[in-house]
Amino acid sequence: MELKVNRGDWIFWLFCMVTGIVAEEAFFRDDLGVSYFVFLAVFYTLFFWRFRSFPFSHQRLGYLILIIIWILGACYYLYDTGLFHALNILVIPGLVIFHLALVTSPKKMEWSNVFFLLYILQRLFNGLRYNARFAGVFGRLFKNKTNSKNYDTWKKVLIGIAISVPVLFVVLNLLISADAQFERLLSGLPKIISFNPEFLVRLFIILIYGFGFFGFMQVLLQRNVQPLQRENILKSVSLDGIIVLTVLILLDLVYVLFVGVQFTYFFSGTLEAGYTYAEYARRGFFELLFVTLINLSVVTVVIVFTKQIQRYMKLAIRLSLTVVVLSSCVLLISAFMRMMMYENAYGFTFTRVLVHSFMIFLMIIFAYTLLKIWLEKLALFHFYFIASLLYYAGINVVNIDKIVVDLNIDRYEETGKIDINYLNNLSATGVLGLINLYEKEPNVQGLEELLKQRKDEREYIHRDSWQSRNLTRDKAYEKLGDLKFD
Repeated sequence: MELKVNRGDWIFWLFCMVTGIVAEEAFFRDDLGVSYFVFLAVFYTLFFWRFRSFPFSHQRLGYLILIIIWILGACYYLYDTGLFHALNILVIPGLVIFHLALVTSPKKMEWSNVFFLLYILQRLFNGLRYNARFAGVFGRLFKNKTNSKNYDTWKKVLIGIAISVPVLFVVLNLLISADAQFERLLSGLPKIISFNPEFLVRLFIILIYGFGFFGFMQVLLQRNVQPLQRENILKSVSLDGIIVLTVLILLDLVYVLFVGVQFTYFFSGTLEAGYTYAEYARRGFFELLFVTLINLSVVTVVIVFTKQIQRYMKLAIRLSLTVVVLSSCVLLISAFMRMMMYENAYGFTFTRVLVHSFMIFLMIIFAYTLLKIWLEKLALFHFYFIASLLYYAGINVVNIDKIVVDLNIDRYEETGKIDINYLNNLSATGVLGLINLYEKEPNVQGLEELLKQRKDEREYIHRDSWQSRNLTRDKAYEKLGDLKFD
């Protein structure tokens, strides 16, 4: 079937190319900063303009995801946290694709199952197919303006050029490296005919982004999409009650024995004989945390695949699941206290505070899961998904680097111990914390020399391009410039 492209489609394609230019400028010119937020503003302006008369579905969840996307984008400007900046390079595009597919999907389609992911993949693949068909429209337009013989000739010429570009790129660079006279010859040619590989790369990036936006949104505009049929696949799978109960009882016995034997020093705040703080915390912490994650997986699988079990067997399974969840909570509390002991002895780091927050998140998950065990009407995966989104957005917003700096400074005021080198390498937030500490306590050993060095290197904090502008880095740059030493 021949693709029909109207005037509005051509205008939208042009706007997608402009958005592709914005994407290339935002992502490939310098470090990410305010540019990510600018790109999101342009992209969603394009989306809402194109879908201005489209009846959106799942709007409450859609607005929540949209707010989280904007929050994560704003964090590139507000904070200077390297881990989240790296993660959000993947998280934000994933959420954007999910959001667009969600609000344009049929109203009766369930989003909280694996079939919705298959639906998203189907839409992405259809977007590629649409672009391939759209490219054929260009060919037909060119063919209509010339005769068939010339059309075939130009088609073969363009194919030859496309094949030769990567070969010429390699050959010319090798020849330039081999002969200085040849390099001067090429450099003397007018710029209009000179070979500019950087321009080709940027043009390729713009086309990839532009056609990607265009094809995906054009496919999402199609309203005659049939929801994927689940065919009751999950409902047809059911675990045997006796097997499940046997496994759970064995787990319960192990956990009850484990907690009973070690309860005396789990919560005593004292060291086990023969262990240092580091050995004590590390030896138990990661093992306990990993066990709780295994337990959460086991409980979730049992809840999902034992819905058809009835009466006394179901009651026994519920009781066993309750013991697993409560034991997991005890293990989490134990791991939490072990980490606190380690932090009190050796200080606070980004990873330690992040793990602390993750354990609190797991406690909330286990609390809801415990309710789900006894109240079947509660939606399990809805809560998991939304809670995970809120948790991830929350740890981005609270600026963990700032929390780490404040906790270490408070610890210094109590104990006189602080690792200034760690704070110096943390981020621009760490530099700001050291400056504030110096203004209060200028006699901290090694602090003045460290800040003098950072002041001499302050240009490495600052970025001149608009793309990489960051509020925290700008503050650190200004405060280092204003810093006075005795």
